[in-house]
Amino acid sequence: MKDTISKIEERIRNAGALKDENRAELLELLGRLRSQIGALSKTNQEQAQSIEGFTQVSAHEATREERNPKSLNHSILGLESSVQDLEESHPQLVEVVNRIATTLANMGI
Repeated sequence: MKDTISKIEERIRNAGALKDENRAELLELLGRLRSQIGALSKTNQEQAQSIEGFTQVSAHEATREERNPKSLNHSILGLESSVQDLEESHPQLVEVVNRIATTLANMGI
């Protein structure tokens, strides 16, 4: 799973379509996500993989040169829904994912 987040970070570092402040914020959030996903993967590997997958798709859609607002919105909704049932057991993970989703959504405006 470390590879997935590393690939997302690399894509964000190299995305020409991102403003520097968005890039810095996303990289910081991905660092936090890495640690939260690590904790979740010890108890629920499939859920952790789902969150990573939706994060990867959302980052891809947000960093495309020619963004498709519908695809970006769809991927962000998937990302948000991937943590819906974890609010009580993993509140910090939910907070990080929601911040990532909000940041990506704001970039798509």
